Amino acid sequence: MSASPSSSSPAATPRHPLDPLTLEEIAAARAILLSAKALPDTTRFPTLQLDEPGKAEIAAWSPGMPMRRRAFAVTLDTATGAVHEALIDVTGGTVLTFTARDTQTAPYGQPPVIIEEFFKAGDIVKADPGWRRAMTRRGLSEAEIELVQVDPFSAGYFGREAEIGRRLVSAVSYWRAAPEDNGYASPIEGVVALVDLIENRVVHLVDEDPIIPIPRKRRNYDRASLPAPRSDVKPLNIVQPEGPSFTVDGWKVTWQGWSFRVGFTAREGLVLHQLGITDKGRFRSIVHRASVTEMVVPYADPTANHFWKSAFDAGEYGLGKLANALELGCDCLGLIHYFDVPMADDAGNPMVMPNAVCMHEEDYGLLWKHYEMRTGVFEARRSRRLVISFFATVGNYDYGFYWYLYQDGTIQLEAKLTGIIQTAAVAPGAAYPWGGMVDEGLGGPTHQHFFNVRLHMAVDGEGNSVTEHEFVPRPWGTDNPHGNVFDTTTRLLQNERDAAREADGRTGRYWKIINPNVANSVGKPTGYKLVVQPSPLMLAQEGSTVAERGGFARKHVWVTPFDPAEKYASGDYPNQHAGGDGLPRYIRQGRSIENTDLVVWHSFGHTHVCKPEDFPVMPMEYAGFMLKPNGFFSENIAMDLPAEKNHASVQNGAGGGEGGGCCCG
Repeated sequence: MSASPSSSSPAATPRHPLDPLTLEEIAAARAILLSAKALPDTTRFPTLQLDEPGKAEIAAWSPGMPMRRRAFAVTLDTATGAVHEALIDVTGGTVLTFTARDTQTAPYGQPPVIIEEFFKAGDIVKADPGWRRAMTRRGLSEAEIELVQVDPFSAGYFGREAEIGRRLVSAVSYWRAAPEDNGYASPIEGVVALVDLIENRVVHLVDEDPIIPIPRKRRNYDRASLPAPRSDVKPLNIVQPEGPSFTVDGWKVTWQGWSFRVGFTAREGLVLHQLGITDKGRFRSIVHRASVTEMVVPYADPTANHFWKSAFDAGEYGLGKLANALELGCDCLGLIHYFDVPMADDAGNPMVMPNAVCMHEEDYGLLWKHYEMRTGVFEARRSRRLVISFFATVGNYDYGFYWYLYQDGTIQLEAKLTGIIQTAAVAPGAAYPWGGMVDEGLGGPTHQHFFNVRLHMAVDGEGNSVTEHEFVPRPWGTDNPHGNVFDTTTRLLQNERDAAREADGRTGRYWKIINPNVANSVGKPTGYKLVVQPSPLMLAQEGSTVAERGGFARKHVWVTPFDPAEKYASGDYPNQHAGGDGLPRYIRQGRSIENTDLVVWHSFGHTHVCKPEDFPVMPMEYAGFMLKPNGFFSENIAMDLPAEKNHASVQNGAGGGEGGGCCCG
């Protein structure tokens, strides 16, 4: 069974420059800023987090030395809509910068929607006479109107007059027979409220004709509503009687030669810092900082309830702020270590997010194996991986982000998609042309999910480059007389404009991040290979609003020189931004990316055509990528794994005893 978990609680004193702000530092940063700038009680903090020091500053620091601790904050005045960015010296007790952000002129852009605004928007909509008339027109009684679920949703940007200079959300509605009902089974089509969160009113209301009947079949998934559970699922226990193989020291983790530091931000959620591996007694860096900086979910339904839906779940809401408290034995199985994360709430007050990050080991099948029939030598080793994960619930969808480290030096990120699909009411007997039917009168709009991971590389230290490779058949000739030869092309990416690239499965196109200053055992630059899984690109038309705002999803790979101001694939303020920010803007500078401090950005995702099996809660879908050593090590570094047999394994049907002899050497 699952052992009792251990956890890392937020320390009162930071021990490393990359440690997240402590609860005390969050409280201090808030107090310093409110006092120095005499900010009103209506001030909210969409962002309040560590201002991370750069590589050089970290390298110059050693334990026992004083640390520079700064906080970066974005403030929002909910009475006036004023937005400011602040840099706060927590150690010195001063505000270093306090800059107003212009949200009134193009290309606009607002801080993320904060949690209190979700609830406020629902109250505003339900108090609006026009919305209530729209509900009455659809046959709802006053009692039913009070039970309606109102979902605020980031409004996007479409150049409408009502959008200019306002802080907005769009709201759609769902009928419920009881407060605990799954509202997504009963969408109220043709009613959309555009809500001004500063003026506290509905500034535009869609109330369409003809009225589409509300589907009222209840599709609940709470335990009482589900079928009787299966009785033939036997226990499957994961035990580590001698404890885990990892060690945790504050925010630092070591495991099987790997070393990294755990970080966490309100926008990105889990961050991995200073990820590297010890090889023959020497620590070798691979990635300085890794995180998912953005995701976007554009919908392919052009009707009033759906055309504007294109949630930027990181930049418009905050994956970290919406992280789940993970449950032992359910979300996390085995011998678990949790990280409790210090965070600032909407008011900037410190709070603890318990069990926000889960870490454990798991078996991953065979790592290597060979049987030599001539000599009788038979050796096999099982693979184990370290899992570092968190889950975020963003409205109807739930997203898991799982970083895996393997004993052979492989790094993997897997995004897991579950939760409840967006739905559309469909008139009786009508077809639904914008997606798939999931139940009678209920459609699921076709949509896409795109993630972007930012990898600030440090392969074997400083000075990295990226090469692109493809497999091409060699023409018939004297050097290919049998037609069986094919070649691997190599191209050095020298300029960031030329490094916005698409994957090509036909040619097996792949990329290597190399250090041209370090030679491997065969005289080539050391490197890691980016293994791109089959993944779509954004299908919205070029020039469309969502394509302009989510430009990062139009290419699989981007490479830029490191710039501390370029943190996010969609730019700093994607909420209500008119578009053109983020990666497309960054690469217009045409900077060199050869033998320098590099950031590799990878966009990947999933195109979802909805089906009945996706409802009421969709089974997990997966997307992601790998970084695999390619000329980094001098040999398979997992050759030294012990030849251990799992003695808890038994042969079913053989009297319950252990199986035959050891197959592990």
